[in-house]
Amino acid sequence: MQNDTQPSFSADFMRRIKEVKTTRWIRFGIVAALFIAWVAWLGSWWVLIFLPLLFDIYITGYIPFTWWKHSKNKVVRTVMSWVDAIVYALILVYFVFTFIGQNYQIPSSSLEKSLLVGDYLWVNKMAYGPRVPMTPIHFPLVQNTFPIINTKSYVEWPQWKYHRLKGLGDVQTGDIVVFNFPAGDTVAVKVQNPDYYTLVKMFGREMILNNKADFGDVIYRPVDRRENYVKRAVGLPGQKLKIVDGEIYIDGVKQPMPADAQFNYYFQSASPLSDMQWETLGIARDDRMQVTITPADIDNMKLLGFTVNPDGSVPPVYVSPLTASMLDRLKSTSGILQIMKMPAPQGEYLFPDGVSREWTRSDYGEIWIPKKNATIELNDSTWPIYERVIRNYEYHPDAYLRDGKVYIDGKHAPTYTFLMDYYFMMGDNRDNSLDSRYWGFVPEDHIVGKPMRVLVSFDKDKGLLNGGIRWNRVFKNANPALE
Repeated sequence: MQNDTQPSFSADFMRRIKEVKTTRWIRFGIVAALFIAWVAWLGSWWVLIFLPLLFDIYITGYIPFTWWKHSKNKVVRTVMSWVDAIVYALILVYFVFTFIGQNYQIPSSSLEKSLLVGDYLWVNKMAYGPRVPMTPIHFPLVQNTFPIINTKSYVEWPQWKYHRLKGLGDVQTGDIVVFNFPAGDTVAVKVQNPDYYTLVKMFGREMILNNKADFGDVIYRPVDRRENYVKRAVGLPGQKLKIVDGEIYIDGVKQPMPADAQFNYYFQSASPLSDMQWETLGIARDDRMQVTITPADIDNMKLLGFTVNPDGSVPPVYVSPLTASMLDRLKSTSGILQIMKMPAPQGEYLFPDGVSREWTRSDYGEIWIPKKNATIELNDSTWPIYERVIRNYEYHPDAYLRDGKVYIDGKHAPTYTFLMDYYFMMGDNRDNSLDSRYWGFVPEDHIVGKPMRVLVSFDKDKGLLNGGIRWNRVFKNANPALE
């Protein structure tokens, strides 16, 4: 028997509908339209199951999300109003940072002078299509670690498969790109530069695992929680890349050099350079390096053409990264005695191990960049180049080379077809950039987005009231075309 004092659900539902103001219906209509458009873009129509929740939030109000507004306790109302605002703000930031874009700070000089240390960029994630979160439960304002407390800012479960939404275009040669650091899957917490794999080459795996006092815990990070890097895409999927005397060749064709590309140069001046001269040359404080010269170096200095005084003393010799325009200014600077391009060192830890034994950062390759659906032969010469791609990026950990044959997932694999596109990334500060020459290809699932504008730029060598803000860089194009 129905209780006359308790209205039926249908009657209560209709009452709530009738009491909703027109402005509330308009707000719901806008939010619902945006939500449906987002679901269509996402391509996962099952997400529409959350549409009734939006309807309840804006229209019917059965779930008491705003219970605190009716509390008689003023403290509860005040605290919960702040909690409500913060939660809504974090949800909004989560969706903006995930699907539209986010800010990014340039932490190192690998792209100087194209992008400067202290530049804060707006990175457009729709340029190449935003990734659906692979680690969906994470705090949106930090990449992987909460500051001060130094704990993970994400929960590793669940992990979603890689899926990229349709974007405005594809990565093009010369694009400056933000991506997750591929070699950042395994991290020694206390020493993250150089990366874990370079540390293993230097000290051995057991040394790192058994010496937590120096290296800290060794942890794994999911793809989208790895550190963000920014470099220039110089090689695209399916291309062959070679570097000859610092010049990049793609499929045998010499590529244009970025106008602000830098190389290291030795130069000698008759007397120490003043701060004003350094400023005029545009050389940052961290790049003003003076070479220490011992008596044993004197004969070699003479052979290289540097000046040695009759008493055996040597006028100061410096080494700094210079662009072509900076080099011209240096040549016209009074008192400069000698300028020499710094030769690439031998024996660096370059990618790939073994194959790159005779290569240098200035004379590198030739190397083929993997392309989705392309098939290669697997043997003892190709395996060292593509081992990490197959094992780590395309998730075949049970893959190995034995007696000249490659085995994948327990089966002999004379060939392999790639599942993703890959890219070769380099910094414009060519002699001071840890890039694909050192750690290899960047998989497509690591691509984050394209820097579009410099939001603001701070010069750490100057005070805020003394030129510390680079006003000439505010809203500057962060991704100019190659010149």
